Amino acid sequence: MSNGTDSSPPHSLGKGKGKDEHESRKGEETPVRKSQKEMTKAERRALQEKQRAEKEAMKANSAQQKAKGGSANAAKPTPTKPMVNATPQPKTKSINSKEDKKPKQLGLFAHLEESKGPSGVTAPKELHPAIMSLGLQFSEFQISGSNARALATLNAFKKVIRDYQTPPHTTLTRNLQHYLNPQIAYLVNMRPLSVSMGNAIRYLKYEISILSIDLPDEDAKALLIERIDQFIRDRITVADKMIVDFGLNKIQNNDVILTYACSSIVQSLLLEAHTKGISFRVIVVDSRPKLEGITLMKRLTQAGIKCTYVLINAVGFVIKEVSKVFLGAHGMFSNGAMLSRAGTAIVAMMANHQKIPVIVCCETYKFSDRVQLDSFVYNEIGDVEEVASADRPSASGNIKPTRTQHSTLSDWKAIPDLRLLNLLYDLTPSEFITVVISEVGMIPCTSVPVVLREYRPMVQ
Repeated sequence: MSNGTDSSPPHSLGKGKGKDEHESRKGEETPVRKSQKEMTKAERRALQEKQRAEKEAMKANSAQQKAKGGSANAAKPTPTKPMVNATPQPKTKSINSKEDKKPKQLGLFAHLEESKGPSGVTAPKELHPAIMSLGLQFSEFQISGSNARALATLNAFKKVIRDYQTPPHTTLTRNLQHYLNPQIAYLVNMRPLSVSMGNAIRYLKYEISILSIDLPDEDAKALLIERIDQFIRDRITVADKMIVDFGLNKIQNNDVILTYACSSIVQSLLLEAHTKGISFRVIVVDSRPKLEGITLMKRLTQAGIKCTYVLINAVGFVIKEVSKVFLGAHGMFSNGAMLSRAGTAIVAMMANHQKIPVIVCCETYKFSDRVQLDSFVYNEIGDVEEVASADRPSASGNIKPTRTQHSTLSDWKAIPDLRLLNLLYDLTPSEFITVVISEVGMIPCTSVPVVLREYRPMVQ
């Protein structure tokens, strides 16, 4: 009998009730986490404190674990190490350290050669005593000047050839050049070759190469010595006399002649002009560190020639009274440029600016087929201590101390950013040279390649 109300089965009621209780318990176990935006200030503060406490607890646990590990390792004996002073000791440079021996060079001129001296050169096993003595004289600048160095080199090789003995199972023509190569290399190491020395050595090698194989050794050596004497006579001695004869036509009475440093051929020309009775005056321009003009001035004044001695910084004051400029040359290149002592280009430039003729005296054996545009490509570096020294050479060529023994640059090596440079030569452009006097006559400087081409048998 129904009372009009819906009634569900008992098992369905129990099932629905259990489901509701399960969902309510599940909601209690996993509460929904609010975002920080939905939290109040108090809830956010409590969350931050909770996170901070968890981090501190983790740090404390890690520290305890490390302490336990350290106590376990402490039980094991460890070898004791000697006590070392913790304070670093300052590094002291030894006297023979590489830094002290390394020269302070300029990067732009690092490729240039310089005189190494006997301490920096290893002598070959079969070095001739004459070559060893000559190399020492070159390195100490006891022999200077293109002609003097070429003459000394040829005379030394005459002694080498005279004492040479051909080994068995070979010929003089093939073995002599191999024997001379170490001798030449030794001279190059002691001091770089000049243009005149290079041409003289090239001539000697050419004469050796054209010797007949069938010629006996004694006859071959005698022939080579004769060829060397012929080269000295024709290319240096007679050539200088012819240059003097040509140069006399350029010197007139009441001339004021300016010259730079000390050139042997210019000195011979001036002395010969004075002997001929020509009245003139000479202005000798000089510069440090060599001060070679002192030697020239002394020789000219002893001969009775009126001289004025000035340093190169005074050229601008005396150039206005000069009528002619005579210069010596270390070498002449195919483009007409002249290589000579450092400072020659300044003198030639000042004379050219004042429309004064610049006359260069140079033998043809100093002509070179090389082309050079500046003084950086090919040059020679001298001893930088000469620049730093306060001493000066006397008229005899010996070093004479000045009044002040202490030089401003005496401790230049202790200054880190200071570099010294002592270039021995400079390049004079062809536009500053009026004429070149050689044994073939008076020629323009641009005719150097013509002489090399037309007179090749003589210039070779």
